Amino acid sequence: MERTSSIRRKTMARQHKAEVMIAGEQLRLRLHDGKLIKDRRYHLRTYPNCFVAQELIDWLVSHKESPDRATAVCLLQHLMDNDIVHHVCDKRSVFKDAKLLYRFRKDDGTFPFNTEVKIFMRGQQLYEHLIGDKNSILQLREEHGVAYQRSFPGCQLIDWLLQNGEAESRRLGLELCRALQEHGIIQHVAKKHEFFDSGLLYQFCINFRRRRRLSELFNESEQDNDEGVTVSTHEDNHADSPFVLRKSRPQEGNSAFHSVGSSKDLKQVTSGRRGSLNSLQLHSGSGFPPLAQLSATSAPRCNPKSVLERHFTCDELLAPGAPFIKKVLTVIGDALGWGFVVRGMAPCYVQAVDPGSPAAAAGVKVRQFVCQVNGQCVLYLDYRTVSRLVMTGTRTVVLEVMEPLE
Repeated sequence: MERTSSIRRKTMARQHKAEVMIAGEQLRLRLHDGKLIKDRRYHLRTYPNCFVAQELIDWLVSHKESPDRATAVCLLQHLMDNDIVHHVCDKRSVFKDAKLLYRFRKDDGTFPFNTEVKIFMRGQQLYEHLIGDKNSILQLREEHGVAYQRSFPGCQLIDWLLQNGEAESRRLGLELCRALQEHGIIQHVAKKHEFFDSGLLYQFCINFRRRRRLSELFNESEQDNDEGVTVSTHEDNHADSPFVLRKSRPQEGNSAFHSVGSSKDLKQVTSGRRGSLNSLQLHSGSGFPPLAQLSATSAPRCNPKSVLERHFTCDELLAPGAPFIKKVLTVIGDALGWGFVVRGMAPCYVQAVDPGSPAAAAGVKVRQFVCQVNGQCVLYLDYRTVSRLVMTGTRTVVLEVMEPLE
């Protein structure tokens, strides 16, 4: 069970990396078309194929790719953290809203073509070839009474690889398909099986052709809750809501994520991945993103009601002899985030913790009150402000919490 969870986490992290690479490449091509990327001269030296940070941020805001400059900086920092862009002299690891020169690594040949990237590019190449094939094997097929669009039997994909010179033998074709599955590019339609050279149905997990907006890398979701009363908003129902630990609804328009039953009604094929304290706020500062880009539709909530037995005031927490113990916890985020949810208008508290996440490993528990974040007192702040403090921080978050005595 634990091994399966670990494999799933790695697959989801790789899927998100793929989304970042696609979004970054689409942005690079648009910037070339818009002449924002060009040769520039600075201090008697010419830097080819680069852009000015301030100009790009202006462009992102004006083209509605980012709601404001601060978010644009976070988005571009995320691209830096994923080796998509870098400072032209590699003297800066932080993206600044200034007259500094940066460059896409694909434009200077420094993009790291490691095994993971090579498999991603191979998957993209196969996807484009299959989609463009007049007699494509990607068709509406049925498995166990459920029909899946753009699906294919494993044996037919291997046949296709052999016929088109993509694999020299069935064994090598099987190895390639299993690598694609391991890297989150294809999957069994019901997510129950590894890849086999058989009649089991599989699908592509990623729609490589879908136009990405850079702002999709961070999907802000907020939810107000006061003593068990939930105020639902459009963002609350977003699949990246911080109160959804089980993501349920796939990207609209990407039929690879939908199944159609005999009644012709759409039936969900769920996609589970960890929700963090806030998809935008916890991932922006250090580049720890949500994993796949899912559409804004209703989804089941996790812990819709407060986990607290009753409301506590800040004065009650700080009163001498109060039944609480203070702890300092260090949470080091991974590729999926930190793995906990906070709520409350002041003081804020931990509403949910994902088992197996960095937060759980560090000792974060539900019903703990958050007193400090990275040395700053947050006891009198609401959960939105606390979230934004974490957003502007680093990968490592130091929390001072107050935990109720048993």
